Amino acid sequence: MDRRSGLLRTLAAALIAAPLLIAAPAAAAVPPQPGTYTGYGFDACAAPSAATMTAWLESPYRAAGIYFGGDNRGCTQANLTADWVAAQQAAGWHLIPLYVGPQASCTTSTKKILIDDTRAAAQGRAAAEDAAARAAALGLAEDSVLIYDMEAYRTDDATCRAGVLAFMSAWTARLHDLRYLSGFYSSMSSGVADQVAAYPTAGYVRPDLLDFARWDQVATVTDPAIPAGYWPSHRRIKQYRGGHDETWGGVTINIDNDYLDVAPSPRTPFADFTGNGWADVLARTTSGGELWIYPGNGGAIDTAARLRVGAGWEAMNAIVRIGDLDRDGREDVVARQSSNGDLWFYPGTGTALAARKRIATGWGGLREITGIGDFDRDGYPDLLAVQTSNNNLYLYPGRAGAVLGPRVLVGSGGWNTMSELAGVGDFDRDGYRDMVARLTSSGALYFYAGRSGGFAARRQLGTGWGALRDLTGVGDFDRDGYLDLAAVQTSSGQLLLYRGNGSTIAAGVRIATGFGAVTPVL
Repeated sequence: MDRRSGLLRTLAAALIAAPLLIAAPAAAAVPPQPGTYTGYGFDACAAPSAATMTAWLESPYRAAGIYFGGDNRGCTQANLTADWVAAQQAAGWHLIPLYVGPQASCTTSTKKILIDDTRAAAQGRAAAEDAAARAAALGLAEDSVLIYDMEAYRTDDATCRAGVLAFMSAWTARLHDLRYLSGFYSSMSSGVADQVAAYPTAGYVRPDLLDFARWDQVATVTDPAIPAGYWPSHRRIKQYRGGHDETWGGVTINIDNDYLDVAPSPRTPFADFTGNGWADVLARTTSGGELWIYPGNGGAIDTAARLRVGAGWEAMNAIVRIGDLDRDGREDVVARQSSNGDLWFYPGTGTALAARKRIATGWGGLREITGIGDFDRDGYPDLLAVQTSNNNLYLYPGRAGAVLGPRVLVGSGGWNTMSELAGVGDFDRDGYRDMVARLTSSGALYFYAGRSGGFAARRQLGTGWGALRDLTGVGDFDRDGYLDLAAVQTSSGQLLLYRGNGSTIAAGVRIATGFGAVTPVL
């Protein structure tokens, strides 16, 4: 099922996209597109003129598709400029950016540029880089969703189908690197069916938004072939009618009809050291004591793209992400020196750590030093730690100037039975920072909801956590609006992601391998 009707393809000659040289966006960036919108939209082969868009404000539509790039884009786009984009957004239009790049090697469309299944991932990355450059040139803001138009393809060719998935996973991952979000458009029977099947697959970087074609003239984003839990929370578009003429404001256009339920995917509220909107992890190698950043892309941790922060970290026996303690917009690290118990503050730069300063002494008698976020809600992130002499849990509040204030008791006694404390942010969405901890004797995992001055009564989240280590809150790893947890499986060295839903966590899925030789993971 083609994104544009056969009629429109006869009206437009296929164009091979010319190389694009980018100096700077030609106009100021508009808010991320398509933004927040539930309602009707349309797409036409070529971007309508500004006068036509003004006339069509009499229509029920407030979203419009724009074919902004790709080797297989069909129509010339004489009207599609950065000024046009800015003007239409200012007029109240939500824009649906569509990119028509290489198609499946077994495509049923007439598109000429195809995926080479032997190098599909490389092609996907290259297409993402081109799409991001073109989007920036049009003034499309970071976090806009760039939708890949993958026309229908045969389902009897396993190599071809695998090529599409490899291409799309690489497309999405690279767009995330470039601070854009990924969408996917296709027919229900081929592309969408394969995306649904791949959705829970470990390591697959799935698109952030699904745009599916079913021409049944039913304006909805629900479909029995797409599980309700897949692309939830305003992440869907449906093309429900193919090419036909409509007239509004005295102007006729040949359009497809769309129905949208969309909203910007929130950036992770913490665990984003690089500042690109996606959660990542830091980890120290057990051999050599090197500290590395491992970037995340929403579906996996890219171990091949890890970045060395520094060496000599074997001198530290506790390393913790505290959040942005110095309020410069970057996440910071604190660490305890093994030899004397001094606590050091390391300001983050996004790619490295700046010169350290000592912020406390005498921390040798504490264990389970844990970042909890802004627990006391004063605008600065805080630490938790257990005093080994009395087994109490204390809050060490962050203060202006990258220092810690006087500690506060938040848990009396009994904390010697708990291990693997991990701050998970406002997991239950009540405005307070929360924590999980493992009962060492049984391996049961418990949730501690934050309250003013302490924690509510714990409740059990799961069992079998004795087989895991280095529990760490990873913010909203997949940007679905809920906070998540990660941990290393001791037996395999796999890093597992446990997706939250505000109340519980899902079963772990692998997001990286090779973590048996690094600890701690934070």
